[in-house]
Amino acid sequence: MSQATTIDLLRHGTPVGGRRYRGQIDDPLSEEGWAEMWTAVNGARPWRQIVCSPLSRCRQFAEALGDRLALPVTEDPRLREVGFGEWEGHSADELRQRDPQLITRFYCDPVRNRPSGAEPLDAFSARVNTAIGDILQRHQGQHTLVVTHAGVIRATLTHILQAPLGSMYRMSVATASISRIRSDGERPPTVLFHGRTRL
Repeated sequence: MSQATTIDLLRHGTPVGGRRYRGQIDDPLSEEGWAEMWTAVNGARPWRQIVCSPLSRCRQFAEALGDRLALPVTEDPRLREVGFGEWEGHSADELRQRDPQLITRFYCDPVRNRPSGAEPLDAFSARVNTAIGDILQRHQGQHTLVVTHAGVIRATLTHILQAPLGSMYRMSVATASISRIRSDGERPPTVLFHGRTRL
């Protein structure tokens, strides 16, 4: 049996501007977000390399951590958050003012209730899981940290668990939380844990 390949998926901390449907808007981390991220990685640091979304709320921390641990950092544009179309930049309260049931319809069926101009969920899942598959292959037998977004983590875990795509938003992903997957070459990738706030 080959040596196990492990990926830790770390969601970014709180960005400047607080909670909103940010998608691919490039807001940086707030001071609170930086503190959340350092707390999350304050325990064991088993990684051999870091791969990150190119958006600054992920990339800037990945680069800072890479410098601190003397690890290589690679950006992968496929690890960007899902595009939310016309919802980008808006808070949930702002969207509810337009239509009180808008968000409910989205979370109950996010495949058929996409915001106008949003990235299709199947296309998003395909790009994310192609990236994750490439990381598993490229860094076989190693432990990699991926600094990314809630949607990317949801898409990855939904795919691994073979859950319906429409169930993706029934999984909570806290800011600066870590989920771990592992592939040992003998069975499909496995979720070891989800949602830890520190290692």
